[in-house]
Amino acid sequence: MVGEEGNEYIKGRGAQKNVKNRFFAESYEISDDFLNYCAAEGDDADPNKTQYLEVFPKTIVNKVESPDVRMGWSMNAYQGCEHGCIYCYARNSHEYWGYSAGLDFERKILVKKNAPKLLEEKLSGKNWKCETIVMSGNTDCYQPAEKKFQITRQCLEVFQKYRHPVAIITKNALISRDMDIVSKLAADNLIGVNVSITSLSEKTRMLVEPRTATIRKRLDTVKLLSQAGVPVNVMIAPIIPGINSHEVLPLAKAAADAGAVSIAHTIVRLNGQIAEIFTDWIHKAMPDRAEKVLNHIKAVHGGTLNDSRWGQRMKGEGEFAEQIHAQMRLARTKFFAGKEFPALNHNLYEQYRDGQFRLF
Repeated sequence: MVGEEGNEYIKGRGAQKNVKNRFFAESYEISDDFLNYCAAEGDDADPNKTQYLEVFPKTIVNKVESPDVRMGWSMNAYQGCEHGCIYCYARNSHEYWGYSAGLDFERKILVKKNAPKLLEEKLSGKNWKCETIVMSGNTDCYQPAEKKFQITRQCLEVFQKYRHPVAIITKNALISRDMDIVSKLAADNLIGVNVSITSLSEKTRMLVEPRTATIRKRLDTVKLLSQAGVPVNVMIAPIIPGINSHEVLPLAKAAADAGAVSIAHTIVRLNGQIAEIFTDWIHKAMPDRAEKVLNHIKAVHGGTLNDSRWGQRMKGEGEFAEQIHAQMRLARTKFFAGKEFPALNHNLYEQYRDGQFRLF
């Protein structure tokens, strides 16, 4: 597939290039001479392969300070995410590791094999007070790397051992592999899952979220979890004006039909390097409506592609944003009346703080 100005579209990836790391004084680019040489020699200038790189963090549970995010603590077994969602706010965090927020984010995956050990050290610590920990606060804990490394599964075993509440955010059906552990956690009301579904169109999904599970598989996962007694919230997030903003009500109905007990949404904001990455991508992936979409995004953020104000940045403002909020209110009234995502159980942890049941 060839994008705008003759540039080749990289299938199976979100970002179509690497952007300069803002923390580096220097950057590199591939010259035309090198591309011509590779073509003449029959070599690939860019093999487009995913690399897994092990890192060794000293802690794994992080305090979340943002008032816009409804979680107190999070943990991430992986940095970078092969799902390649073009809008992902986490792309900027890859720069802290010395990589680009563009293609590097989805092709250089940092793997924290010691995450289960660090989690157990945290939960067994005398000073830890039980609060729900969210897996995937930054990158998806069930991204493709999990099939190989099974770090998320090992962490769920730790949560089960200590009877500690955990929430998960994912857009991958791989969680179904771990239903044996998930069901045990659900029996004690120790787990809740947020499944992200941003479109009912496979064509849209493959462009915006190229390496995620299909929409059908995600809805089937919502149904599987719900039937197992796991409360599921569907994240219609982000809503991108001009791409999926017309799908709010159909998405809400599909979520309700699959058994979700609630829905939530955010409006896209292109913070940091994501503005350049998204702008380059949409001119290559959707050249016929690129400027229209970009102008719609600016319209909900006061004329810019990003709004950094607390309390406003994820909701947007203006007429277009209010239309989206009105659709969400209608969707909750029509499809989720009388339903509510329950609070998780925080009462068992003290009895299992040392990893086994205590009578006294």
